[in-house]
Amino acid sequence: MHSTLIQSSQGKQAFVSEQHGLQLSCTLRDMEAKQHSIKSLKSYPEAGGRSLAAAAGADVSGGGGGGVGYRAGAAELEMEAKIQKAVDFKVEGHRCYKEKKFREAIGKYHRALLQLKGVHVAEGTTGSEVNLLNQAAVRLTDDQRRAVESTEIECYDSLTACLLQSELVNYERVKEYCLKVLSHQQDHFKAMYRAGIAFYHLGDYECALRYLRDAKSREPTDTNVLRYIQLTEMKMSKSGQRDREPCKEAMG
Repeated sequence: MHSTLIQSSQGKQAFVSEQHGLQLSCTLRDMEAKQHSIKSLKSYPEAGGRSLAAAAGADVSGGGGGGVGYRAGAAELEMEAKIQKAVDFKVEGHRCYKEKKFREAIGKYHRALLQLKGVHVAEGTTGSEVNLLNQAAVRLTDDQRRAVESTEIECYDSLTACLLQSELVNYERVKEYCLKVLSHQQDHFKAMYRAGIAFYHLGDYECALRYLRDAKSREPTDTNVLRYIQLTEMKMSKSGQRDREPCKEAMG
């Protein structure tokens, strides 16, 4: 009888010890998970004066409701990262352009615009990347909005400059990019002038003259603008294009 009681007592102790071990193991795993989460959050720089944890609204203590805040914060940080990558690619494009590596520069500018398109997709809006600012401005900070707009303008403007250096110029693409710049800044001199060149070489002299005259209004003494106006008027005189419909693609 005494032996049976001892065995029973030992069995209970073993059971209690086993349960305690399981609880301790679970507790350690929870602590490790929380520490890993905290370390992951601290591994990122502060965004907008707040830590990632604060920006994400994450509840690292394990409370409920942190998931939604964390996802929202993560999306904001992802957007910020895309904008910064776009700016970095733009700067690399400028460097390549100065070194006369025009093909490489074009690639960098396109990658910058692709990053901005990623911002556009993350915002859940539709349309081209140019429409990002109009459709999603309320979801971008003022600094982000300015960064997106200036980066787009610089990239499209620089792309036209690179394309015009090509041996075989794609004037249709030059026209397209100039119009994108002018959709942001209607008084952008280079975009007006280059749009005039593109329309001239595409044979649309009415539109070419319209943009070239707009450019002249900004820079009345620019010799390149004046030369292209003269060439355009000569072409129009020979082809009789003055009798055709006015330029439908002109701004304003």
